[in-house]
Parts: sequence; C-alpha cells; structure tokens
Amino acid sequence: MNRRMTRRNALALTLCATTVVALSGVATPAAGAAARSETPTAAPSSTVTRIEDRTAKAVAASLANAGWREELRSAVLKSDEIDLRAVTARAANTAGRRLTGAVADADRRIVAVKGLDSSVGSLLRLRLGTDAMRKELTPGASPLVAVATQDDNAATVTAYDSRGRAHTLDATEAPRRAVYVIDLDVSKAVAAGLDLLNKELTKDGLTAPEADRRTGARATAAAGGFWTTKIDAVSLNDDEEPWTSGDAEIFSLVSGFGLDGKVRVDSVDMPYLDTDHHTYYPNQILVNWSNYKYNLADVVMMEDDGDTNYAALTKAIADALLTITDQGAYVPLVNAILDAIPASWYTNDPDYVDSWYTLAVNSTGTINGARGNGWMQVSKYWVQEL
Repeated sequence: MNRRMTRRNALALTLCATTVVALSGVATPAAGAAARSETPTAAPSSTVTRIEDRTAKAVAASLANAGWREELRSAVLKSDEIDLRAVTARAANTAGRRLTGAVADADRRIVAVKGLDSSVGSLLRLRLGTDAMRKELTPGASPLVAVATQDDNAATVTAYDSRGRAHTLDATEAPRRAVYVIDLDVSKAVAAGLDLLNKELTKDGLTAPEADRRTGARATAAAGGFWTTKIDAVSLNDDEEPWTSGDAEIFSLVSGFGLDGKVRVDSVDMPYLDTDHHTYYPNQILVNWSNYKYNLADVVMMEDDGDTNYAALTKAIADALLTITDQGAYVPLVNAILDAIPASWYTNDPDYVDSWYTLAVNSTGTINGARGNGWMQVSKYWVQEL
C-alpha cells in the first residue's frame, strides 16, 4: 500500500475530531490598513518536478559505470532513503563524484523554488520505489530511475535507463525490476517552511506578539496552567496513489483571535500522518486555548508534496488576514485563508486537504471526518504549570 495521502480522499479526516459547524461572519477591513504589494504567485506546479526529472536522467546515465552502480546499490540497501548530494560528494567512484555539481545545483534551485533559506541544506533524496524491489537489486542489476509523482491520478510513470531511454511504467502496479525514485525530504522542507511561516507571521503581528505573550503568561500563571485540545487518535481510510509516491507531509494552520484582539495563526506540523488503515496515537496538542480570546478556532489543513513555496504562502495568508479586525465576536477565518491561497495550489502543492470551523475548548470524543474518510479522537486537556 502506498503511503502518501491524497488531498481529495484520505486526509479529510486528519482533524475530523473538530466540530464542523459553519458560522456566518463578515470580515471587515481594518481602518487604515497598510497597503501591501501584490501577492506573489506560487511557483509553477511542475517546477520542482522538472528539476527532479533532469536529476533522474543524470543519475540514470551515471549507472552505466559498473563501479558507481554497485557503490550506489550498497548505499541504498543500507537505508530507506539516501541524501543524494551527500552520497555523490563522498563517492569513491569518479562517475559518482561527477554528479555532485549537478545534484548540488538542483538542490539549490529546489530550495529557492520552495521559498526557503539555503541553510535548510540538501533536500534531494533517492530511494527504492518499493521495499519489494530490494530482492531485485542484485549485484549487476541496472535499476531504472524515476521521479516521485505529485499527480494522485497518474496512470503512468516515466523512468530512465543508463542509455537515456525513457520507459513508461504502470503507476498503480510496481514493476518487478528495481527502480530508484528521486524524491525530496519533505519532512525537512515542512519544518523549515513552518519555521519561516512562523517568523514572517510574527513580523506581521499574526502570531503572538510580545504583549500578547506577556498577557498569556500572566493568565497562565494565575490559573496554574491552561486548557488545550489534544489529538488522542486518528485513523485514515484507503488511498490509491502511484507506487512512486512517498509519505504525506501534513501541516495545519490553526487560526482565531489572539488575546490582543488581532488575528493570529499557529502552525502545527503533523509528520506522523502517512499511512492509511493505521491508527495513530499522537497525543499531540492542536490548540492552546490560552492564546485565544474566544472559545472558538478554525483549522486549515494542507499537504506539501514538493512544490510548496512557503514564502509566497506566508505572504498570501498575511495579506488576507491583516485586513480582518475583531468585531467583538468570533468570526470564522477559514474562508479568508482559503481565498488567499492561489488557485494553482488547489490542484498541486501545497495541497489543500480540508478545513474545520468552530473547534471549541469542550470539543471531545470520536468524530467522523467531514468527507467520511476516517475518524479522529480528541479530548480537552489541562496543561499544568510546573
């Protein structure tokens, strides 16, 4: 079973534990809101794929060298995935070392496309298409090289051999021949992206400003702790994705009004959600209610498949939310966030998974997903001050 979840099918339940009750509300532009420059568009959905495809061709061509082919085979068999840049840089074989420049350049370009800082390091990874292919990766075998597809509905996958020839493979049924897959360390990218998002939203006053933190700290100290909503368990239903796809990388944006009455957004990384028909018990805090003025918050869940540009995503969200002011009552923010996301990201990355309105501090129990693709169990949880 392939592990990456589709936005249309498998992930609708990731936060299904939240109560889905749509409230009407009018977002009112803030008086004298500062004008902001035009929101940048997302990188074209195929940009990262094109870079990966060129890398796949280069790696495939390098496998014509028997010595390097064996060196790479040995490295792949020792790990679920390997850092392609690191492996080529320390290669004992000349054919492997010759790849270093091309791989390093591809890595830098991908980091730039994703709107990340170069400090994130290398993102390109290489792995076998399926675990079953290990038995096919025998000495002397010449694997094909493909790219992890981002299209959930792909019928075919293109793979390259050492002579540069393209082979069309069935996307739903893995071949018996060993296939190396070029992919990204999306977990690393998501962590760096959310760090960027948090820093930039803080600059825009959309996460806890210093005054808000002091007020929250005093309130927490006075109460001896704070209430949260905790995810106790979650299970996802079937997905039918291409065998080249890797794990899903999910993150959520929790939004509401902060203690200062301004809109705030908190990001929540959910890296464990990557396999269907499996129940996870993360005990993960989703909402810290001491950060919010009202007893209601919204959730927008997204998935990074590769092309997510976090700089553009952050600016798009900030542009939308900075125009919304507190009217003395809860106003749902989901629509404002979704409207801000460029349309291209609804067909590729970052995948819009689902959204939930009006999660309250007393939301508890097991609730089916809005799209009926799974369930989640949440509870009201008190975090005691030390």
